[in-house]
Amino acid sequence: MTAKNLSTVAVDLIEAYGNTAKNMIDAYRVGNQRVIGFVDQRWAGALENAGAKISDEVRANALSAQTKLCAYYIKGISLTTDGAQTLVTKAVELAGKGVRQVAANASQFEKRTGVTALNTLSLAVVPAAEAVNKLVGALEQKSSLLATKVAGNTTTVKRVTPFKKARSRKTA
Repeated sequence: MTAKNLSTVAVDLIEAYGNTAKNMIDAYRVGNQRVIGFVDQRWAGALENAGAKISDEVRANALSAQTKLCAYYIKGISLTTDGAQTLVTKAVELAGKGVRQVAANASQFEKRTGVTALNTLSLAVVPAAEAVNKLVGALEQKSSLLATKVAGNTTTVKRVTPFKKARSRKTA
């Protein structure tokens, strides 16, 4: 078993935070869609309870207005959550590239100067970073459970571990 370097642990940590953010965005999206479903039911129930007190024309106008408002609301939620998903994906991608670039530059710096303080520091920090990564992994799993509970699903989203990622890259 090979020891992980700091940049690998940092990239894994960034990806875990990205997955947690995506889980919360999904929970927000699904939660709002469920709220709209509830509003639809309550609106239809209120119109039904009104019975003969309102005319058919008023009832049709009320249903039409409510349908249009809900459609705009759902479209707004969809646009904002899709944008947030894209933003998180891009941020995770750029942060990972940044970490890899800093690691490469640090390696080049050490080769040219002969100073190995950065390598020594990174070796000392890796165990703490791995511990934080485990905590963030647990947070990611809990956010996934929350997202599935909000959605009303009983299945959970499994975390793709760095080992599985590496294995899938080798087979590809």
